[in-house]
Amino acid sequence: MQLNESIGQSYPSQQVPSGTPAPAGVRGSPEAKRRGLILRKRPDGLEPVAIVYGNVGTLNFNCGVTNPLEKMEYVQVKHDLDGWVLGQVSEVENKTNLTIDGAVGMKDGTPVVIEEKQAAAISVIGYRDDRNLLQVPRTPLKAGSIVYRAKEELIKSIIGIKENNEAGAYIGLLSGHNVRIELDINVMVQKHVCILSKTGGGKSYCSGAIIEELMKHNVTVCVVDPHGEYSSMKHKGVVKKTTRDFGVTPKGYDDRILEYATAPALNKGAKPLKFTLHNLDAREILGLTNIKNLRNFLTMLRKTIDILKETKGSYTINDIVTVLEQSGEASSGVLVSELEYLNEIDIFAEEGTKIDELLQKGKCTIINLRGTPPDIQQLIINRIGNALFELRKVDKIPPMMLVVEEAHNFCPQQGQVACSKIFRTIASEGRKFGLGLMVITQRAAKIDKNVLSQCNTQIILKVTNPNDLTAISASIEGLTVGMEDEIQRLPIGSAIITGGGVSMPLLVEIRPRESRHGGESVEVIPSKG
Repeated sequence: MQLNESIGQSYPSQQVPSGTPAPAGVRGSPEAKRRGLILRKRPDGLEPVAIVYGNVGTLNFNCGVTNPLEKMEYVQVKHDLDGWVLGQVSEVENKTNLTIDGAVGMKDGTPVVIEEKQAAAISVIGYRDDRNLLQVPRTPLKAGSIVYRAKEELIKSIIGIKENNEAGAYIGLLSGHNVRIELDINVMVQKHVCILSKTGGGKSYCSGAIIEELMKHNVTVCVVDPHGEYSSMKHKGVVKKTTRDFGVTPKGYDDRILEYATAPALNKGAKPLKFTLHNLDAREILGLTNIKNLRNFLTMLRKTIDILKETKGSYTINDIVTVLEQSGEASSGVLVSELEYLNEIDIFAEEGTKIDELLQKGKCTIINLRGTPPDIQQLIINRIGNALFELRKVDKIPPMMLVVEEAHNFCPQQGQVACSKIFRTIASEGRKFGLGLMVITQRAAKIDKNVLSQCNTQIILKVTNPNDLTAISASIEGLTVGMEDEIQRLPIGSAIITGGGVSMPLLVEIRPRESRHGGESVEVIPSKG
């Protein structure tokens, strides 16, 4: 929304301070007398901050600012028919009489009296009708109406914010207010979540806060952790003192976390993640390779496995390779190469990891993939994802949330990787079976749109890449122009959140982590402070 060139009756804060009547020209007008236009706090504590001026629409309006007002702040105005209407500041602008000639004159020492007037553009959020439904007025507000700084009770009522909800995951405070923002855990699991941010924007920190909340509510969680960042959640963190009291105390979650790693020697304290070869059929083994056309090799591998079962009972990848090489089939070379590469990763064992050990009700399982090549990571996650989906369908594992870090590597928009198909399946069908998905990425434009579009709860931290901003704007409903611009300027620790039981996008300050954050950047030159 563009601010009108003429501000009309607008009074800068230094001219009309809070608690002072409006200037005589306004105070004495018939319209002012009819409305009782007084620019001071009301008995109910409402603080006047602006006056509506110019052409007024039902969805937005301009106002002359009389007290300090910031972008994204909430305001309330009395509508003749609908009562209190909530709005949000989408832009604030100073209007001055200083011309370019005046500016040049100041350089030469010419004194110039600068007059400033501040105007704000307001986006109308609406009001609650007698059925408690959020509505937008069908007739515009009156020019000259007083705009007040919104009271927290009205903000909560109109936006529909519920605090201390049994199924609420406390994610932070509404920016500028002591209002707890809680995401509905049932909605998150049923309708999926995405966390989007540029590198260093705080996405892993934010996801850790959500995982803490899921653990506190005894929700079963499985985290795909490509870089080994999440094992630090076992340990108590440090809550730094700030001007905001989030009500968070340090806490470790060692008793709630199970950690499995494909390279346990590199990831101390983690149990080895292994697959039992003789429990996998030919199709499942091929699913762990990069072979695209499984049909060409399925019959060949089945015959090989049948031979080994009859002659050896238990067998290894090397045994399969030996039989394939002895078969003399021309196409066996491709399969042999894939199996030999798979064997180098050392993910098979006589006793594999059982699914009831890997996943336990009410606990968080971390699949630590640090030290494993990306293509093998994708094969492993494809296997685990398929197992979780199939077992959840028949209710053999509890309802759960699958958290995927660096999701653009596991379900990319361009091309296919081994686990692309299962993530599309979980995104589109998982909600029916209580298998929620939380994808975390620094490249919104590079993640599969079929997956991203299914995430109804969206947490957007600072993003500056134009392609990522376009992808985000296209996927979020109710995102105002002011919020689109704000995404690029979000401070670290703040996010725009929509969904998860929240009816419209909100600017939220993410709460401090209780547990230790493992995703800090490494200092090349340590500070001496």
